[in-house]
Amino acid sequence: MDKVRQALEKAVLVGVSLKKDPEDKVDEYLDELEFLAYTAGASVTGRFKQRLERPNPSTYVGLGKLQEIQDFIRTHKVNLVIFDDDLSPAQQSRLENMLKVKVIDRTRLILDIFAMRAKTAVAKAQVELAQYEYLLPRLRGMWKHLERQRGGIGLRGPGEKELETDRRRIREHMARLRRSLKKYENQKAVQRKSRGKLVRVALIGYTNVGKSTLMNALTKAGVFAENKLFATLDTTTRKVVIGNLPFLLSDTVGFIRKLPTHLVESFKSTLDEVREADLLLHVVDISHPEFEDHIHVVNKTLQDLKAADKPIILVFNKIDLYRYEEKDEFDLTPKTRKNFTIEDWKQTYLARGNTKAVFISAREREGLDELRHLLYQEVRKIHVTRYPYEDFLYPDNYLEIK
Repeated sequence: MDKVRQALEKAVLVGVSLKKDPEDKVDEYLDELEFLAYTAGASVTGRFKQRLERPNPSTYVGLGKLQEIQDFIRTHKVNLVIFDDDLSPAQQSRLENMLKVKVIDRTRLILDIFAMRAKTAVAKAQVELAQYEYLLPRLRGMWKHLERQRGGIGLRGPGEKELETDRRRIREHMARLRRSLKKYENQKAVQRKSRGKLVRVALIGYTNVGKSTLMNALTKAGVFAENKLFATLDTTTRKVVIGNLPFLLSDTVGFIRKLPTHLVESFKSTLDEVREADLLLHVVDISHPEFEDHIHVVNKTLQDLKAADKPIILVFNKIDLYRYEEKDEFDLTPKTRKNFTIEDWKQTYLARGNTKAVFISAREREGLDELRHLLYQEVRKIHVTRYPYEDFLYPDNYLEIK
């Protein structure tokens, strides 16, 4: 199926950087967009980028750049154009009329990936609701037949335009989906209450940082893990015991730059695991050159979820894949972040003190004992604060009872 989709979906990427933004950011964003396109099954054959004061309100990019894209499409037989930013319904319709190929934006691409990844009935309902939220304002240009009048017995006379009928049906279906998801939210709330006094820990992080691999390393959950974006959509919760201290560990959906608001709203029940957790394990892919930007994106998403005040352990994963540029011994210029070793990063983050940090490789099982020790200490703090009469049951160091 993926091979068929790759043959059919031959794509070019389009990115715009504003004058106020760093020039190299657009390349980083297009790298991520290409990974998204690859995850969705597209083969990227070209990239176009433009630096503007502000996006063109009509075509997003300038007309000269649009002509370049048009010429490339004809020459290379491209059938899909993906913009890195959200397009208005009018922009998308105008671009498709001018380029004569399918045009989608970043949000539509992410929704497509979520639809492909959704396996359970709940995940499918969450994605379907988000898709309808996105498509509703774009209905007018999607079908040519929408201006026709409906006819038939009971529908003669002025009638109801098919566009309005479709909108009404979609809104009715969205209402049913919301009721279904609300029922699921209530069930999950009951489940969370029934979990008793166990401390709840949630794995969070940018997409594709290795959360599911770490979940499998700490438990026997068998969560699906793959080197593609959004491999996990459904929350998996397992009981973990370190030393003699039990707690619950949940794997959650990954975050990403410009996470569509439709998805945040639709995945409310899934993201409640983050909101209601007692402790967050923020997993970071330290091998990614922009991992500090990813940390900021996750922190911003936590603020949006009103979960930024929770205790956090930073888990720097993939140390086995980390690469750095060695400085020449005669180079007297100050070190840059490209020259930092893992030890340099440890000193940087461990010295901050306000957030606990640990460096691991979940795949190679490196540093997991240190993580377990830190997890034990942090979970113990929360547990004995909540149940002080059980303090004697759990020593300060789980290695004493390991």
